[in-house]
Amino acid sequence: MSTQAREVPAGAPLLAARGLVKSYGRTEALRGAALDLYAGEILAVSGASGSGKSTLLHCLSGIVRPDAGSVSYGREQLDRLPEERLSELRRTDFGVVFQFGQLIPELPVIDNVALPLLLAGVPRAEAHTRADAWLERFGVRGQRELRPGEMSGGQVQRAALARALVTGPRVVFADEPTGALDSLGGEQVMTALAHAARETHTAVVLITHDAQVAAYADREVRLHDGTVQESPVLPQAVAHDH
Repeated sequence: MSTQAREVPAGAPLLAARGLVKSYGRTEALRGAALDLYAGEILAVSGASGSGKSTLLHCLSGIVRPDAGSVSYGREQLDRLPEERLSELRRTDFGVVFQFGQLIPELPVIDNVALPLLLAGVPRAEAHTRADAWLERFGVRGQRELRPGEMSGGQVQRAALARALVTGPRVVFADEPTGALDSLGGEQVMTALAHAARETHTAVVLITHDAQVAAYADREVRLHDGTVQESPVLPQAVAHDH
């Protein structure tokens, strides 16, 4: 974990975005978006299709650099970091889950989940042990030798969550993690994510257009026309944390 990222003053956000602007050609995806994420918090970012939710997540995670504005993680400003440092943060401090899991189809699940550890130089036996523990937590250890194409969508997504959390990140960025699942699969994935995040005190940025998914969060903000609008704390969030 980054030493600088650990040095977050008491009460300060772990991740802070200010005045984010991002355009693709003539399309303005973000128009001065601002957002705070606190350690251990599950934050839902909701909004209509095309409101800029995925662009916001990509800027927050350092995948995309904004045209203007800043993203601070601890004492580091992501939009000013070299790509090498951003890649390091995505291997150690950040986990990312996309709508379709994006596991490597040629690899069995155990190797998919262990991959971030192997890339970080962890010995193979240790990486597999840690990956197995996370597969067990998400209820898919029985599928460890299967390839993604041999699994259900819900199983693939739970394996993708295991991969995102296996390095012990401070923040997980989840972009519509239930968007390709039916209601039961979505509920299983969100229950597993919420429990794991709260047990490990991992902050989560949850991109969704689904109110039932947003209800798993501690707090919700809405993205409208490229700007962030605060919503009240969700009282039902605690009900999902059994």
